[in-house]
Amino acid sequence: MDTLTINGTCAPEFEAVQTEFGRNFAERGEVGASVCVTVDGEVVVDLWGGQADRATGTPWDRDTVSVVFSATKGATATCAHVLASRGDLDLAKPAASYWPEFAQGGKADVPVWMLLTHQCGLPAVQAPLAAGAAFEWDVMVDALAAQSPFWEPGTRHGYHASTFGWLVGEVVRRVSGKSLGTFFREEIAEPLGIDFWIGLPEEYESRVAPILPDPITAQEGATPPPMQGQPGSLQALVWQNSGMPESGLLGHNSRQAHAAELDAGGGITNGRGLAGLYRPLALNGSHDGTSLVDDVAVRGLARCMAAGTDAVLLMFSRFALGYYKTWPSQTILSEEAFGHLGAGGSAGFADPPSRMSFGYVMNQMDLALSSGRTQSLVDAAYRSVGYRTRSGGSWVR
Repeated sequence: MDTLTINGTCAPEFEAVQTEFGRNFAERGEVGASVCVTVDGEVVVDLWGGQADRATGTPWDRDTVSVVFSATKGATATCAHVLASRGDLDLAKPAASYWPEFAQGGKADVPVWMLLTHQCGLPAVQAPLAAGAAFEWDVMVDALAAQSPFWEPGTRHGYHASTFGWLVGEVVRRVSGKSLGTFFREEIAEPLGIDFWIGLPEEYESRVAPILPDPITAQEGATPPPMQGQPGSLQALVWQNSGMPESGLLGHNSRQAHAAELDAGGGITNGRGLAGLYRPLALNGSHDGTSLVDDVAVRGLARCMAAGTDAVLLMFSRFALGYYKTWPSQTILSEEAFGHLGAGGSAGFADPPSRMSFGYVMNQMDLALSSGRTQSLVDAAYRSVGYRTRSGGSWVR
């Protein structure tokens, strides 16, 4: 390997992943990134390279981390499943049984599982949100508690791009007595020994690689046109009334955003952290003495719960209980896999049949995923564990 660009380790049988990782830099516009794959609990790929900060030339090193946007949702969903596996949270019970204020606006009977599957009808808040409201937890959960659903819960689904984090996070907070970021750190990240934060302590700020804008589909600081929507539309509310102090995804580069608990899109980690999160979930729920969920729960995590035309994205999508199954960008996994993508390309997932977990994090965004950086690594990992072809939109053996 060229140690000036790529560092780390790769088992010989996973050489295809190393090759595609190198091609991402040489041919597909990668700037800085890391990728990690585990099989049977063992790390078989742990690679990193490029630049963490293109402006200064700072290299991406072993401990560099970056914002993973919606790949955070997988971590947030896992917190709920940990509580459910312990018997502390019943996903079939109304969310209002844990969060009484949520009963407002005709939501008294909405079960917790609908919050996880993007079916509860709350992808946005109609009342105008002040700039910076996203950093004020009580402001956001109070606004969502008061909001009436945009559709009858359970009749359709629509991507809850930002609100997913406050909805699921508040249930976790009410049940556990801890903020979701604290629960995730104490109950998942620290026991697993992974560098993954939802609410980054300032002492780690120097390790964060700034996100770079998509060079094709977005101008720096702008919201990509497909996400803008017509004035007054649901899409406009979702993307433009988010409570972030700056428009566009680059508002996540600030220290304030890193410190906030943005449970739908503010997680900060690297490839090793994402693969480490999903490693127990690829192994019947436990690894090296740390149990997240029981084996029965794991079998249900990949089950498709919502499918069809997405009311927010206006394209076909499918979701499991907090994890994605099929995304408009069509990053393809096996049907038994579950995890989540993040805007621009980051991805983490578990594939229980192959006992594989995967994590990929980068700083150069590709909002259309048109470069193929993410899929090339996913494809190489699947081929390396014995999957032979893609059929019907999923990897099969």
